[in-house]
Amino acid sequence: MIKVIAIDDEPVALDIIRAHAEKIPFISLDATFLSATDALLYVKNECVDLVFLDIAMPDLSGIEFASMLNPEVQIVFTTAYPDYALKGFELAATDYLLKPINFMRFLKACKLAETRYQVPDVKKRVEEKALFVKDGHDWVQIKFNNLLYAKAEDNYVGLHETDKHTLTRITLTELQAKLPTDQFVRVHKSFIISRQKIERIEKHQVTVAGNKIPLSKLYRDQLLQDLKGEL
Repeated sequence: MIKVIAIDDEPVALDIIRAHAEKIPFISLDATFLSATDALLYVKNECVDLVFLDIAMPDLSGIEFASMLNPEVQIVFTTAYPDYALKGFELAATDYLLKPINFMRFLKACKLAETRYQVPDVKKRVEEKALFVKDGHDWVQIKFNNLLYAKAEDNYVGLHETDKHTLTRITLTELQAKLPTDQFVRVHKSFIISRQKIERIEKHQVTVAGNKIPLSKLYRDQLLQDLKGEL
């Protein structure tokens, strides 16, 4: 059961969220707040998995409130202003709902939250042989054995597998921290590659499953040292 709270300075908006939540069996709306500052004490003392959060509020904005939350708490922003969408997704929001919120759109957001909520359990079941990344509104499983290389692309990272390509909003450094160090290695400021998929190492590039990946001197010496140590 996903433990939920809702924050909105409009009572009618909270009534709509409450009515929608009652129809969904896998979430529990445990509290609602007209003030974000009042909700701060609650989230510090109670377990909360998901927050439905208005953005434009008088005392403390939804953006400010979200920045204070534990990163593990999911956020679904609710607002009448579409201009806030980009900022919402910069804060890794699970979803962004425009008012008035209809039930089917609310249900979709809850299902996205449920998928994300279950990710830790899924990772345990696959024994850390995969990770999940967000691709648009969806969560996609990336199997380590299928991942050839990752490439930084502006504010995103492209994950190139043997059978598909996924673009996710994350930094290469953040991704590197999630990958097993015995399977993946950084070879360039913009590239991480699979050790097992290396076919050829040249002075300025590495061939990974037929793909030519640039190799910078900063990482080349360490790569060769590591590979020699494995022989």
